Amino acid sequence: MGLSLVQSRALLGLEAVQVTVEVHMANGLPSFTLVGLADVEVKEARERVRCAIQNSGLEFPHNKRITVNLAPADLPKDSGRLDLPIALGILAASGQIEGYRLAEYEFAGELSLSGGLRPVRGALAMALALHQAKVQTSLVLPPGSAQEAALVPGAQVYLARTLLDVVRQFMPEGTQPPGLDANNPPAQDGWVRLQAASPGAPAQLPDMADVKGQLAAKRALEIAAAGGHSLLLMGPPGAGKSMLAQRFAGLLPPMDTDQALQSAAIASLSGRFDIRRWGQRPTCSPHHSASAVALVGGGSPPRPGEISLAHHGVLFLDELPEFPRQALEALREPLETGSITIARATQRAEFPARFQLIAAMNPCPCGYLGAPGRNCRCTPDQISRYQGKLSGPLMDRIDLHVEVPALAAEDLLQAAAGEATNSIRARCSRAYEHAQARQGKNNQALAGQEIDQHARLESAASKFLQSAARQLGWSARGTHRTLKIARTIADLAGSEITALSHVAEAMQYRRALQGA
Repeated sequence: MGLSLVQSRALLGLEAVQVTVEVHMANGLPSFTLVGLADVEVKEARERVRCAIQNSGLEFPHNKRITVNLAPADLPKDSGRLDLPIALGILAASGQIEGYRLAEYEFAGELSLSGGLRPVRGALAMALALHQAKVQTSLVLPPGSAQEAALVPGAQVYLARTLLDVVRQFMPEGTQPPGLDANNPPAQDGWVRLQAASPGAPAQLPDMADVKGQLAAKRALEIAAAGGHSLLLMGPPGAGKSMLAQRFAGLLPPMDTDQALQSAAIASLSGRFDIRRWGQRPTCSPHHSASAVALVGGGSPPRPGEISLAHHGVLFLDELPEFPRQALEALREPLETGSITIARATQRAEFPARFQLIAAMNPCPCGYLGAPGRNCRCTPDQISRYQGKLSGPLMDRIDLHVEVPALAAEDLLQAAAGEATNSIRARCSRAYEHAQARQGKNNQALAGQEIDQHARLESAASKFLQSAARQLGWSARGTHRTLKIARTIADLAGSEITALSHVAEAMQYRRALQGA
């Protein structure tokens, strides 16, 4: 009879909850029982673990009654991340490895039938949660997952390629590891302590110089990038809305280490992290058929949606009115708060969602309302219904509304290349750093008394803004958003105060839809 304990982690949102794998082995009718609110993938671990142990040259105790408990019992466990700790627990309970030495480590990994280790989802999220909670432990992870976790500063991460590579580290002194002799030494990279990884060279993003004309839209993109504002581009088909939006991420200031870790942790949680894109701001472009759950997250257990995958990056919604109404309305709270809480009957998870929304739409169903040289075929009722798909509360939360007119053929073919992304990004970065030094956050995130404190609105500009808000019927939110846009324009101009000219320009970006 034997008992062993092996530590691992289960993911609940971005939290890494400790899971203790308890293995009890006793005489009796041979059986292998797995308890502790395990999902289907975890229950299937019994067959994977049995085959992996046998194919690694180790002994599986067929004549014993094996009970595996995954504690805490009320925490749902999913995926194959517990394969490796279950296998080690069985080997420790049967005396093939020294169980007391496992206490200094935490293990996660899916086992193949041959005993190889496969990567698991959320390794970086797990390492980041341990780092934030200041938990001192060593993580043993498969290839791919170990490189992710090593990105977290101070993380102690070991890479193991097979079950046998892990077992060799914990075998009793003087025991000959199975499958090894003088002619078959262990692989040198089978058990490796990984050092902290460094970011690679940034990827080459599309250049804003490719866009000819559209000076007003480019100016709006510059303001949005400098202040963290959301933006709606309106114009006929082929005017360049998507082209502009695809180049927006290149204008954003570089992420710091904390922002890069948060963004990468969410991507790791969804299995979409690519180490080659470490430190780059994400851009998510879901199709307009995406559901509300796909956009904001959901499921059981809760998974992050596109708005969380775009954390500290860009969420580009093309053909905005074509999205389901329920999906668009679900964006209202995250646009305001920068986070999303997914509540289910038995679980609750919170994901960050501090994204920049860049949306594009046509002014009418046929797309040619107000376009020179084209006749709009839509009736006023059709235009009203089309634009009415975007509710007032949602439009009120989008900071900048910009028209993108169609270019004439001679302007498109004969115009010189536009301003390059690098020079625009330099101005945006200076304005961003100025705001950070003044208030510790970008202008879009200002709220309450912070707006009055940091806007530094001159008296003439204040009277003009009050008059405009009263005549145009702006809500309190709309007035504050205009003021924050004006503060960003002042930062781009290097001004310490928000002047009348800055407010006047900001007002141009809060106009209603044409034809509404």
